[in-house]
This record gives sequence, structure tokens and C-alpha cells, in this order.
Amino acid sequence: MNFFTIIILFFFTVITFKNSNPQEKLKNEVLNISVNGLVCDFCARSIEKLFTKKESVKSINVNLEKMLITINLKKGMSLHDSIITKVITDSGYDIREIRRDK
Repeated sequence: MNFFTIIILFFFTVITFKNSNPQEKLKNEVLNISVNGLVCDFCARSIEKLFTKKESVKSINVNLEKMLITINLKKGMSLHDSIITKVITDSGYDIREIRRDK
């Protein structure tokens, strides 16, 4: 009878892990966007303001020295490259690279 109980517990555990919510496994995605021509603080704040309006954005940091925009997304959410490109090019800058890290 003990062996039977162990088998049942084993299958219950496997089924529980298999059916767990995939959103729980997702990490926050971090976007690193290299931008040409981003040199003034006013422009950096403007870009920050535009991206913080996006529902998926948790936080944003603009590094003028490195001309790098770092965006932390909310857990399980994404931001499409076309949206990123539109916001940045509409602000008058060129994107060199969009890198996604988890």
C-alpha cells in the first residue's frame, strides 16, 4: 500500500508542475536600445515620458554618455520592436540596436 501511495503522490506532483501557470516562469524582459544622437537631458526625459505611458513598461533609464536606453518590462509583458522604433524615430533619433535580455 505504501508503494501505491508514493506512485499517486508522484503523479500528482508531476501533473501539478506540468499545469502550473506559464506566466509564473517568465522573467521580466530588459530591453537595451542603442541610439544615435541622444545627447541632451531634455530629450532623454522626453523619451522616458513617452515610454512610461506604455502599459508594458515597468521602468526606464536613459544613459546619455553611452547613448543607451534601458527599459525594464513588467513580468510576462513585451514591447514590439516596431513600437520602440516608432517612438524613437518620431523623437528624431536613429536606433543602432535593440537587444533583449531576460
